[in-house]
Amino acid sequence: MRSNKAVDVVYVITPNALHHDHVIRAAKAGKHVICEKPLAISVKEGKEMLDACNKAGVKLLVGYRMHFEPTTLEVIRMRNAGEFGSIKFFQGLCGFRIGDPTQWRLNRALAGGGSLMDIGIYALNGSRYMVGEEPIWVTAQETKTDPVKFKEGVDETIQFQLGFQSGATASCLSTYNMNHLDKFFLNGDKGFAEMQPSIGYGPIKARTHKGAVDAPVVVHQTVQMDEMADIILDGKKPVVASDGEEGLKDLKIIEAIYKAAASGQKIAL
Repeated sequence: MRSNKAVDVVYVITPNALHHDHVIRAAKAGKHVICEKPLAISVKEGKEMLDACNKAGVKLLVGYRMHFEPTTLEVIRMRNAGEFGSIKFFQGLCGFRIGDPTQWRLNRALAGGGSLMDIGIYALNGSRYMVGEEPIWVTAQETKTDPVKFKEGVDETIQFQLGFQSGATASCLSTYNMNHLDKFFLNGDKGFAEMQPSIGYGPIKARTHKGAVDAPVVVHQTVQMDEMADIILDGKKPVVASDGEEGLKDLKIIEAIYKAAASGQKIAL
């Protein structure tokens, strides 16, 4: 790929702990990079990846497919238009019962954590694009019922709460031990939006205080790749940012969630 001039972009879809090396190598080869979420397994690594891409003059995007999904974007449009009024609360529930105990997602060295790094990041990222603000504090609680399957440093279930400057709050659940958790709820003083499924391939379905949301059903990855090609090659500005800075913001909050869960303290962001 490095010597093939026809290759403009490298899409890194390897286990989380390998993103750092693969993204930096692609950047040094002069290729733009799309990296699966989470961007990395630490803020430090994420910053090094951004620096490498900036130094090489290439773009770094993160595979946040929901940022391009039509139903999601319609709910965001309604919020931006003030149809929900002042946003007060968001709830994000993301989880499933994970299978093979030997898979890389349950290996801290490769995954960098557990459910939060894989599925909970959807609720975290969703809280930011649904509320439309950046959180200023976080609290969190971890629950582990199977320490054999979910070893030290591999979270089974984490609940976390976020606070925003406006006074809005978010309550989220991330788990590898419960099925049928794929729901977003956004509440404002003039209305609400409920999405279920909210992040899966369902397709995404939403209803608001005005009724069902009518948006095209698409193949998420197809739309994501078309939109990201436009961002990389034509400089298109997406409705919801999907660049490396966006990925780094999630990493900073993830680190704070783990710190809050371990300490029992409210962590300022």
